[in-house]
This record gives sequence, C-alpha cells and structure tokens, in this order.
Amino acid sequence: MEKYISEIARILQISTVQVKAVVSLITEGATVPFISRYRKERTGGLDEVAVHEIGQWYKKFDELEKRKTTVLETIAEQGKLTDELKRKIENTFDPVELEDIYLPYKPKRRTKATVAKELGLEPLAQLIMKQQSGDVETWAAKFLTGQVDSVEMALQGARDIIAEWISENQQARQKIRNMFNREAFITSKVIKGKEEEGIKFSDYFEFSELLKKCPSHRMLAIRRGEAEGFLKVVVDTDVDCDEVLENQFVKGYTHSSEQIRIAIKDSYKRLIQPSMENEFKKLFKEKADEEAIQVFARNLRQLLLASPLGQKRILAIDPGFRTGCKIVCLNEQGDLLHNEAIYPHPPQNEKVLASKKIQSLVNSYKIDAVAIGNGTASRETESFIKTVRFEKDIQVFMVNESGASIYSASALAREEFPQYDVTVRGAVSIGRRLMDPLAELVKLDPKSIGVGQYQHDVDQGRLKENLDFVVESCVNTVGVNVNTASMHLLAYVSGLGPKLAQNIVDYRKENGSFGSRIEIKKVPRMGEKAFEQCAGFLRIPGAKNPLDNSAVHPESYTIVDKMAKDLGCAVTDLIKEKELRQKMKLENYITKEVGLPTLQDIFKELEKPGRDPRTQIKVFEFAEGIHNINDLQLGMVLPGIVTNITNFGAFVDIGVHQDGLVHISQMADKYISNPSEVVALHQHVKVKVVEIDATRKRIQLSMKGLS
Repeated sequence: MEKYISEIARILQISTVQVKAVVSLITEGATVPFISRYRKERTGGLDEVAVHEIGQWYKKFDELEKRKTTVLETIAEQGKLTDELKRKIENTFDPVELEDIYLPYKPKRRTKATVAKELGLEPLAQLIMKQQSGDVETWAAKFLTGQVDSVEMALQGARDIIAEWISENQQARQKIRNMFNREAFITSKVIKGKEEEGIKFSDYFEFSELLKKCPSHRMLAIRRGEAEGFLKVVVDTDVDCDEVLENQFVKGYTHSSEQIRIAIKDSYKRLIQPSMENEFKKLFKEKADEEAIQVFARNLRQLLLASPLGQKRILAIDPGFRTGCKIVCLNEQGDLLHNEAIYPHPPQNEKVLASKKIQSLVNSYKIDAVAIGNGTASRETESFIKTVRFEKDIQVFMVNESGASIYSASALAREEFPQYDVTVRGAVSIGRRLMDPLAELVKLDPKSIGVGQYQHDVDQGRLKENLDFVVESCVNTVGVNVNTASMHLLAYVSGLGPKLAQNIVDYRKENGSFGSRIEIKKVPRMGEKAFEQCAGFLRIPGAKNPLDNSAVHPESYTIVDKMAKDLGCAVTDLIKEKELRQKMKLENYITKEVGLPTLQDIFKELEKPGRDPRTQIKVFEFAEGIHNINDLQLGMVLPGIVTNITNFGAFVDIGVHQDGLVHISQMADKYISNPSEVVALHQHVKVKVVEIDATRKRIQLSMKGLS
C-alpha cells in the first residue's frame, strides 16, 4: 500500500508524511476522533474530516489492490500475463481503467464472438482487420465448412469477432467514455399506460438534460421513477460515436474496411453503448448518492448538536385531539416520575380540568420547562399551555418529534419502559430531546430522523457509514458523562462499541458510579488500547481529580501536574484562577512527544474544563392566530424554524402542520450555490408567504429582503 500513500496525498493535497501517519494510526487501531484530537503532532494537525477522508481513500485503494490480485491471477491462469501487462495493471490507480485492461481476459458467457471463434472464423477476422486489398468474399469462401454454410455467415461471424475486439479496446472505450463525459444526455419517458399511476413523476414523463448538469435530487427522482416501473430512462450521446471509432479502426476504402465499418456500428449499438450507459448511470447515481448523503450528514450533525436545555425537570406533552394529550414528568436525569392524559381539545374540551392538572403537576414535580411535540395538535396545545397560570416562570418549547414514534415502538423503548404503552414512551422521548437532543437521538436509526432527501434511494452501506461517522463525531465532540450515559450513547464513544458500552453500564449497576477515569480500567474487557481511545472523551463530574471531567487525556495529566508544580499551586487552582494560567509558558513543556498543538488544547480545557460546545437553547414562538394552512394569506411575514435542508432549498415550520419550502432562489438577495450558506437546521428565521396550494398542501416561502 506504500505506493498509494503519495496518490492519497495528491488527491487530498496534503503531505505524504501526514497521510502515512494517519494510515499508520488507523492500522494500529486508533479511531478518527482520537487521531484528530490527541495525535495532532503526528498528523500535522489534521482535523477529523481530513483524517476520515484519508481512511476512506485507504479503504478504496485496499479494495483496488485486492481486485488487482484477482485480475493478475486470472490472466496468469490463462497463460497471457506478460511483463508489460503486469506492469500496466500494477501501476493503475483507477478501478475503471483496471476493468478496461481486464476486459479482453475476463471470463465471459458465450457470446456471438465466442461462437464464431468456435466455428474457426478468428483467422478470417484477423485477415479482415489488416484491411489489405482483396476480395473479402473470396477470403470468406475458404472458411466454409459443414457448420459455416455460406459466405455471408462466415463474414457475419468475422464481424462478430471484430465487434467484440473493438468493444474491448481500451483506447476506443476511453474515447467513447470521454464523449459521454462531455456530451451524454439523460432522457426519461413515461411507460405507456402508467401515466395516471405514476403521476408524481409527471415532471419526467418527457424529459431530457445534459447528464453532467443533472442535480442529485433530480437524478435520484428519475432513478426512483425507473425503479418503480413508471419511467424508461436512457443515457446516450448525440455525438456520432461510429465516426469516432471509424477514425481509430478504419484505414482506407478496401472491401475489408467496409466490413469493419459494419462491425463498428454493431459494436457500438450492441456492446459499447449499453456498457457505457450502465457505467454512466452507475457513476452519476454514485455522485448523486454522495451529494444526498452529504446533505443528510450535514443536517444530522446540526440536529445532533442542537442546543440542549440541560438537566432540568421537564413536563413533556405528546399532543393529540380525540385521544388526548399524553403528559409525562421527568426528573433532571430524564427518569419518568409520572404520566397521565389530559383532554383540552375537541371533542372533550376539558380545558378547566386540564389546566388544573397541569398546574398541580408543575408544582408537585417542581417542573422547570414544558416540552411540546410538534406533531398533530401541537399549536393548539401550545396555545392552551400559555393560558395556564404558573407560580413561577415556566419556559415552553416546541420539540421536533420526528422519529419519536419509531423509538416508542422499538425494542429499546420496550426494554426501558416495559409497563407503558407507546404514547408514554413517545412523550418521554420528546422531553428527553429537549434536555439533551444528542443523548436521545443516538437511540434512533439516523435514517428515521427525517433530515435528508431520498435517503432510501441512495447506497445504504455508504449512507450508514457516513451517518455513523457523524454520530460518532458529535458524541466525541461533546463528550459523555460515563456515570449517566446510556449504553447507546456510550457505544459511539471512541474505542468502545456496543459490547464495552454494555459492560460499563453493567459495572455501574454492580459497583455504583465511577470515581475516576482510572477506575474505568476495571470494566471487564477494557484493555489498554480501548482505554487509550476512550478515556479523553469520558467525563466524570465531581471526580477528585478535576481533569477527569475535562477533555485532557490521562496520558497528559503529568504535564498539567508539572505546570501546577512549577507555579506552586494545585491543579484546581489552575482551573479556577485566570492569573495563574496567564503565567504559564507553554513552550517550556514541549517535548519530543508533546508539541504546541496538544499544549494549546490543554490550556483551553483548563480555561473551561468539560465545556459543552453546543450553543444555548432559545425559546421560539410561532405567530399568534396562525394554526393551519387556511389561516395563511399571501404576503404574510411569519417566524419559522428550519426543519430540513436540501440541495434545492430549505423546509420551514411556520406552525400550520405543513412545512413550507423556501426554494434556493428565494433564500437570499444574492446568488447562493448551497442553502447551507444561508441557513442551519433549527435556525429561527422570518419568511414571507408567496404561494399557497391548500389542495396539494404546498406552501412556497421566501426569505428575500427579510434578513
């Protein structure tokens, strides 16, 4: 793999030393969060995105190397592996080029060409390919046998062989590939008789676009229409590819040349074009997948790092009309203290009774804040709660409940609350999301959170890999309280995984809370490597050593101890007193292993040990009197919350149970190429209503002139 190091460095435009360091650390078992946080000296300060990319490319080239081994072995078994061919295979970095080289040697099913070869017509094909003067029919007559009973049959067989040679010619394939790259169109038509059933794909019933200009969301929509049997999709080019091939293979105007022209037409139509169509459909599907996955990953990161309210006592409400509003009361740790239902809405309209119950629960359980799920009856429930008189200031938050129903019906929820039904579990999830979105959302499959586009159409393996990376990154960025975290949250901590996470939870149950990071080593199967990888990301509030509640890694405790000793104080004094920290000269502590980047990170942690990088939560209020789509009027300017971001715009909740779309062209007074330049998930924005389609439940919004 040494030869791939420089190629990865070239692709990512970083030094080979950095790539080599990351690859070495990964092969030693280090995780991306650990490498980017605690091995900056070795990597030259690469962030986790760069470290992750190096790991991805290393994996791709490892797969390419395995494929090369298979190709070399297969060609060698055929006795056709020359030194030049071997060198060509070993020196390629492109999987497509490798497959082109391999194509003539690749074992294949019986083709027209193999049948012709079995009939002994390959010498005739070779003779025709030389394009010498002479009568091809006279040549063909010499190949007549019992099985080849006519000159035309002999010539047809020879052309079949030539067509295959042309289709397997690496240079020819690359020329056509270049044409497709520049000039290919993607065209879709509705399949006859499917017009009514496939009406949602009507935009693509008669559609054509330059393939390289087709955005990811459109590509995925077209591919979905094809997969569901409503669209016929073709990828081809208007360029005369026959002429391109003729320029390469045809020499002069002999009888042989005419045979080759016929073979070229057949080769392109029957072999090359279908092959290129499949290749480019696959290639651009992969590109569309990658874009969609990046959108999803970006949104997921913002959602997971949403502002937490923190350890407060919460009254959470899963609102409803006929079935009532399910209420739960949670303590600071998110434990369920009480649950019941109220019926303040039609048909029961028990507003007075519901109000008294809410007041009583807030007082009895010393509630600090109310969390209301943003689903059915959410606005009505919010309005009702605001009429209730409390003895103290109670903040009311609308909470995105996307995926809460999936959690409430999951095996995990049944395990947590076996004696309660899905409505109680759903309300608990809503309350916990307000306290700590990250800790609650890690219990869900990221795909069910609903912050992407076409997530079920993209490569599911790639999607999972990328979303897992985002979750792992967010969990380790924030850090985890080892004494309160769930198994599911701990499982994403660097170096742990589900088994060790469960062992930590089991250890807590048997032995009580951890008093120090060193005690974590007592957890069954917690080896030195695992401890090295996880220790810096696990927090122990109230530990005897204050560094145990910081991002300072235990391997660096001796450095901090030396800093304190040099200043004649305790570590706690360093944390408390800014004046002491300002006296420190970091360069005095640089060693062969520890450089300035690590020392600067340590200094930041001493300033704010265990700091939460997430921003503080803000209360949001929808416009009064606007509860459903019929309350909207054109030109209204309303407050909203960004709920989803795609490549073509952002969806905004304005409190009418139907998110409106701010198209990318309506997001700013200047040109933007990506909605993420302007908005972030859960951002509070002002929007203007520019179009209302109540029948189709579509709302078009604009942010122009409102910033």
